[in-house]
Amino acid sequence: MTLSRRRLLGLSALALGACGGRALAGLRDAGEAIGPAGLFAPRRGDLRLLLISDLNGAYGSTSYLPEVHRGVKLIPDWQPDLVLCGGDMIAAQKLGLGQERLHAMWLAFERQVLAPIRTAGLPFAPTPGNHDASGSRFGGAFMFAEDRQAARRFWQARRQQLGLNLIDGHEFPFYYALRQGELFLITWDASSATVPAEQVVWAERNLASAAASSARFRVVMGHLPLFGVSQGRDRRGERLEQASALRALMERHGVLAYISGHQHAWFPGKVGSLELLQLGALGAGPRRLLGDSRPAVQTLTVWDLFQASGDGIATTYNMQTLQPILSRTLPAMLEGEAGRVPRLDPFHS
Repeated sequence: MTLSRRRLLGLSALALGACGGRALAGLRDAGEAIGPAGLFAPRRGDLRLLLISDLNGAYGSTSYLPEVHRGVKLIPDWQPDLVLCGGDMIAAQKLGLGQERLHAMWLAFERQVLAPIRTAGLPFAPTPGNHDASGSRFGGAFMFAEDRQAARRFWQARRQQLGLNLIDGHEFPFYYALRQGELFLITWDASSATVPAEQVVWAERNLASAAASSARFRVVMGHLPLFGVSQGRDRRGERLEQASALRALMERHGVLAYISGHQHAWFPGKVGSLELLQLGALGAGPRRLLGDSRPAVQTLTVWDLFQASGDGIATTYNMQTLQPILSRTLPAMLEGEAGRVPRLDPFHS
């Protein structure tokens, strides 16, 4: 469905009316602004990140849903400093697809998603997902070795074109560290339920580095989350096994947030001192949050970081209606198999 500018402005007005012109998820009392295509948007932070995840459709697909195209078209207007993708950019993880099909899928991703973002001059940082580079093993070998080979070839060929200042890129795209202004980011290979032990050691070393400690913001990204938050995904294999140890590692090094995908449902949480930005799907298969009966929706998140407070404010949009999702409409607490996740207050200090 194509939305006219008049329709977009109408949806913006509905969003404003729903919250009295204030108190949108991620909005402070001051500095509200009109964003792309008339959408209501938050005051811009010192650093703005655009967060997307789970773009893929059916196995083997070389096309993307309208919500993906809509999001990609809007991204440049938000003028983010960096676009982060939480994984599942193509629809692999199916034996027998073959290298020719995998190559076609990655070229379709480049044409429909990556190229428009890079043409706008926006840096793009990916992390592997189970549907594009699964790290699952059987008998010591990768179960989807062809997927990983195709992903490595695709990203290595484009590594210098992504606009990233890599600090440690020896294992790019599976895990790497970068420094973009006051942001230090590491991604680890959370495309399966276990982050390999050598990567945990690597992450500890990089988070303790001078590049990390001198950055105002430290962030970690991986596909699988620490906690299950969505219906049908709150089980072993759908979240990281060593969640407590990984959270402790991030807290030791003052990491602001862990960004993840895979659960296909937007939920901003906070456990201990670590914020958990669990991204919704932009593509197929959005899911309901635990205990929630409302329809599942595709989402896109704008995350503004403020140097003075060291704070991050997330504004997430329903990509079907283009209205912001009000924080107060989300559950105050999610309780799953791995424990409780309190909702992150968007006005926390």
